[in-house]
Amino acid sequence: QVHLVESGGGSVQAGGSLRLSCVVSGDTSKVNWLGWFRRAHGKVREGVAAIAQIRSSRYEGDCVQDRFALSQDGAENTVFLQMDSLGPDDTAMYYCAASSTRYMTPIEALGREHARRWYGWGQGTQVTVSS
Repeated sequence: QVHLVESGGGSVQAGGSLRLSCVVSGDTSKVNWLGWFRRAHGKVREGVAAIAQIRSSRYEGDCVQDRFALSQDGAENTVFLQMDSLGPDDTAMYYCAASSTRYMTPIEALGREHARRWYGWGQGTQVTVSS
């Protein structure tokens, strides 16, 4: 069983930055992907970014627009999401999750039907951006 814990959220003004962290523990032997997702109030969950554990393939969701960067510290089993140029539309609960699927296209990983490929959802970390 995999356990994921997110942290790093907070309240910032528009244009600000935050760095989210997701610590992964437990049985990671079948984890092939780690991903970040978010859910704004009243909206469906959307994919933000994902990174493969093999070859380090990376995908970004439409919401990123070259503002976010995904990185990983393998030694610490931690994946980071550096978010810059934040705007009010980025206000959401941010979650990380794991996937055992060996290969995913960007749509499969982060698209509207992503849920069935991901598991181990953490409790989330709230990001609030004021204008």
